[in-house]
Amino acid sequence: MSQALTVARPYARAAFSMARDEGNLAAWSQALDFAAHVAADPRVAALLPNPQLLPAEAVTLLAQDGASETFTRFLAILADARRLPQLPEIAGLFEELRAEAEHIVKAKVTSATTLSAGELDVIKAALKKRFGREVEVETAVDASLIGGAVIDAGSVVIDGSLKGKLARLQSALTH
Repeated sequence: MSQALTVARPYARAAFSMARDEGNLAAWSQALDFAAHVAADPRVAALLPNPQLLPAEAVTLLAQDGASETFTRFLAILADARRLPQLPEIAGLFEELRAEAEHIVKAKVTSATTLSAGELDVIKAALKKRFGREVEVETAVDASLIGGAVIDAGSVVIDGSLKGKLARLQSALTH
């Protein structure tokens, strides 16, 4: 996985640079997301490394209707370099660069039960205060947490789950 990220990183930076120069980060984000989803499909993933697939055919397969000329040229460069299978990693790294440029923190909140809108607003406000940035929250439910929630905001993980507290208590009692 780290090798795929190492290969994808310069392409993600180049894509971000082109999108920023165009002033079109959102459109590039959407186009990369679409291309990454298509490239990740098992049927397409099996087709992309085939040497009989011409680069122009691969670009047509992966580009959305109405994609910018710059984006289709970017896909053509990836196709020529046989890097289209790395599109999911490139798209992920692009999103990280975009979030950093737009001063947004992306957080995943996994809770034992579905959170209400009010609870999510309280969490967003606390995270905004802690990071000093706008926060985009993705939610998930994991009943094995028993209660509470785990917040994963990149390099910061806050485990306020009952499962986590019980594990810490057990560790403290055994040491």
